[in-house]
Amino acid sequence: MRRTEAGSHQVERSSRRFSPWVALAAILLIPATEPSAGTGGDKVEAKSAAPQSQAVAAGSEPQGRRIVINIPDRKLALMEGDRVIKIYPVAVGSGVSPSPRGNYTIANRIPQPTYYAPGKVILPGPANPLGTRWLGLSLKGFGIHGTNEPRSIGKRASHGCIRMRNADVEELFELVRAGDSVELHGARTVELAQIFRAQDPARPKTQPRQVGATPVVIAVAVP
Repeated sequence: MRRTEAGSHQVERSSRRFSPWVALAAILLIPATEPSAGTGGDKVEAKSAAPQSQAVAAGSEPQGRRIVINIPDRKLALMEGDRVIKIYPVAVGSGVSPSPRGNYTIANRIPQPTYYAPGKVILPGPANPLGTRWLGLSLKGFGIHGTNEPRSIGKRASHGCIRMRNADVEELFELVRAGDSVELHGARTVELAQIFRAQDPARPKTQPRQVGATPVVIAVAVP
């Protein structure tokens, strides 16, 4: 961003000395910036290693599906209307950098993102903290992404973003579009229990069955 701002200032100064055609040529030569993204507290940037046509901006794709994230249980559900398509385990923000709560949308989709942090640039590959896919939220600096630490899935371990296994985020990436809604819930509710089908495994269901003249009760534990 600094480079772009500095370039703009140079164009303004040049326009005073040269003709408007020179200023126009200078503007066209300034590189376009790419969508910002990040991992919460790190305030990094994610840039696409793929062609710009693959980085999808908000509003350019059809809407309809929504993502529901259960922060306390570290789970993500992809839904279409009231129907649950699939549920994934995730990692959420740690105690010192919690994940945000609220309703947002997917702002951009970036395959093979490059990780940018102050003094650090990590290209796509096994060491990239963003994994293989980035789904940026309308809340700047936060998103749903892959990871280079798959053991962190299911834990409170991120800087605020929602981490997924790379295979899972690659699948989710193909099932959602920019503009789809993302709900982050910080407390368990009846609605979440229905979505994620929360059941208490400590309370087995009982089912009577007759074998000859002797009744037998079979206890079936819910997995």
